[in-house]
Amino acid sequence: MYSTLLVFHSLIRWLVVAFLLYSIYRAFVGYLNDKPFSKTDNAFRHWTATVAHIQLMIGIILYTQSPIVKYFWKEKESSFQNLELTFYGLIHIILMLTAIVLVTIGSAKAKRQQTDKKKFKTMLVWFTIGLILIFVAIPWPFSPLSGRPNFRIF
Repeated sequence: MYSTLLVFHSLIRWLVVAFLLYSIYRAFVGYLNDKPFSKTDNAFRHWTATVAHIQLMIGIILYTQSPIVKYFWKEKESSFQNLELTFYGLIHIILMLTAIVLVTIGSAKAKRQQTDKKKFKTMLVWFTIGLILIFVAIPWPFSPLSGRPNFRIF
C-alpha cells in the first residue's frame, strides 16, 4: 500500500501544481481586465482546493507509514544531523501543510468576497503564496534538501 500511495502522491502533485497555476493565471487575467468572476473561475477555485486536500490526505497517510519518517522520530538526535531525514520528518510536512492551509483560506475568502475584483485578487495572492511554498517543499531532483524523481512508477 505504501509504495502505491507514494506513486499516487507523486502523480497528484502535478495536478495540484497545474490547478494552482491555472487558477492563478485566471485570477491574474480576471483581476487585470476587470472580468466578471464566472462559474468557471469559481469551479477552478473550488477544485484547486479540493485537489490540494486530496493530496494532503494521501500525504498524511504516507507520513504515518513512511519508514524514513519513522526512523526520523525514533532517532531524533542523530536524525537532525541528516538533512534528508529532517526534510521528510519535519520540513516537507510543515511547509506542505502550511501551503494547503493558505490555499484553503484563499479559496474560502475568495468565495466570500463581495466584488469580482476582490475575489480574483484574493485568489491570486493566497494561491500564489501557497504555490511558492509548495515549490520549495517539493523534493525536486535538483533540490539541495532531498532529490526525488519527477515521476515515480509502480
